[in-house]
Amino acid sequence: MRQLVSTRTALLAGTAGASAVLLGAFGAHALQKVLDAHSLELWHTAVNYHVWHALALALAVGLGAGRSRRVAIMAFALGIVLFSGSIYALALGAPRWTGIITPFGGLAFIIGWMALGLSLRWRRD
Repeated sequence: MRQLVSTRTALLAGTAGASAVLLGAFGAHALQKVLDAHSLELWHTAVNYHVWHALALALAVGLGAGRSRRVAIMAFALGIVLFSGSIYALALGAPRWTGIITPFGGLAFIIGWMALGLSLRWRRD
């Protein structure tokens, strides 16, 4: 039996993926001549983690089940904002203390992956 996904969670997953593509293109085209090599490398790192965790978020939305699914969705979304968001900000010249936020996003990603694994384990067809 197929599980119906709420519009809000489906939109969250789609927005995460679309924003990753948009920010990747923005970095490759608009920021290429504006940022130095180190800042472009930071931007690329942020986009890379953003894309992979947007995919993980979509996986959690589409395949997960139970409370672990909700935890995975929240953790991946929070991780994208905190981890990638803080690195995007640093690439654009935010104060160095902004980097304090980054590990909290990484922790959210780790929690998301663990919750996704549990969510897939308890999934029923």
